[in-house]
Amino acid sequence: MTKRLFIVTVFSASVFAQGPFTPRNSEDPWESLKFLIGTWEATTHGGTAGATGAGTYTFQFELGHHVLARHSKAAECKGPSDFDCEHGDLLYIYQGSPNQPLKAIYFDNEGHVIHYDVTSPSPGKVVLLSASSQPGPKFRLVYEFREGIMHGTFQLRAPGESDFRSYLEWSGGKK
Repeated sequence: MTKRLFIVTVFSASVFAQGPFTPRNSEDPWESLKFLIGTWEATTHGGTAGATGAGTYTFQFELGHHVLARHSKAAECKGPSDFDCEHGDLLYIYQGSPNQPLKAIYFDNEGHVIHYDVTSPSPGKVVLLSASSQPGPKFRLVYEFREGIMHGTFQLRAPGESDFRSYLEWSGGKK
């Protein structure tokens, strides 16, 4: 009886020491997104938003390497009267539990909240696709690193349509 209690206690202490969010396998869920880390310049071009601007955004790990956060900072902006040049947003990429796919959540100063599923279909590319359970338009956010330049696209697909249209596109190098 004492031997069995000792084994259970040692096993429990071992599991407790790992913590609730430590993956049990050695695979790093963040490996395919590490190309995003850093501060990037962004100059807008293309898309249907009709705005031009420049600024920076930073991807960095936060909360003990459990969240990859993107913080944006606009430097200049010109757009139509219905475009919010004072736009501010936050994007958090996270893993809800060990060995589960990455998810993301987006917030902005206009009150939008978008839940995304995160995939990395090829090295240097990440695609965030709005959860299919959300009603209304679907959104896709793509980052792709090519030839030393980070390219970004925010796209939308209206209900009843089959294709995504670019709302805003940007690109720039690492600072």
